[in-house]
Amino acid sequence: MDSSIVQHLFNNFYQLFPNTSSIAIADLDKFIYYKPSLDIDLKIKPGDTIHSETVTYKAITTKKRVKEYKGDTIFGVSYYAISQPIMMQKKIVGAMTAIFPREPRGLSIPYLTVRTSDRWVPIHFENIIFMEAQNRKTNVTSENRNGTHRYNLTELEIILPNNIFIRCHRSYIINLHQIREVHPDSHSTFILIMSDQSRVPVSQSYSKQLRNILGF
Repeated sequence: MDSSIVQHLFNNFYQLFPNTSSIAIADLDKFIYYKPSLDIDLKIKPGDTIHSETVTYKAITTKKRVKEYKGDTIFGVSYYAISQPIMMQKKIVGAMTAIFPREPRGLSIPYLTVRTSDRWVPIHFENIIFMEAQNRKTNVTSENRNGTHRYNLTELEIILPNNIFIRCHRSYIINLHQIREVHPDSHSTFILIMSDQSRVPVSQSYSKQLRNILGF
């Protein structure tokens, strides 16, 4: 990746993480960009080889988002990291990693707090059915309460646990445990019938991943 691509990635993704995080960007072999925070600094230098025990290495090799707490054996300091693979034209070219001194509180609590007409309501992950981007807002549909969340779908996709939630369309994230049926569809690859009977489309970009997860 050249410097212009790195800067583009940084500008677009740094806002997704709290200011207390350090940010590292890597290609397939080495780190190519690093910005430490005031709270934690792993002393990474551009050109450093990616160690096989790092979260960055795991994200690249598995091609999946990885969240893990790591001890001090690699960098001499304990840390919590979230690493997101970077895909270009359906090929993995590296990863971006946010590094925290500890697991962020917002990631350790299994709730999303949504805004309703007159209050804020915490909704447990297991009760969320799907999230939809609409009119620059994220609408959250759950078993017993609906509302809006201040993060967009890209931000939520990174924060939410990927063993529960999956992006299935540029406008939708669904709870895998809330799927009731999968139907073929002429306008999109599939239509998901959710537990509340809502119909959620699966676009071609996400169909292979959904097939692999559901095993069909």
